[in-house]
Amino acid sequence: MPRPLRDRLVSAVLSGEKVSTTGLSAEGKAEGKGMPSRGERYALIDSAGRATAELEVTDVRVTPLVEVGPRHALDEDEGHRSVAERRTAHERFRPRPPQMPEALDDPGVIVGDTTVVVAERFRAR
Repeated sequence: MPRPLRDRLVSAVLSGEKVSTTGLSAEGKAEGKGMPSRGERYALIDSAGRATAELEVTDVRVTPLVEVGPRHALDEDEGHRSVAERRTAHERFRPRPPQMPEALDDPGVIVGDTTVVVAERFRAR
């Protein structure tokens, strides 16, 4: 993630403004990440590679993208005013490792309504 964006998001998490995140289920699998689970804790890392807080997962939903609601989108605190605006921004941003198209079995990596995502809520501790 680009440094300025990472630092802004870390700051939003630390202030309590950002309490959710969403990722492609297939992306996590391709990167070798396990599915987060309620109660799991992990370090929040800033752009300098320092752990700045411990995050605790408070809720996890695996759902089609179309079912991610407005509360979750607003709680991502990335400046989006609607689910549609959030979705457009995420579709434009998503940097992918070189192996991502192959891992997803889709060279175009197109995100649509039925794309399965992991919608996670958390709190900083």
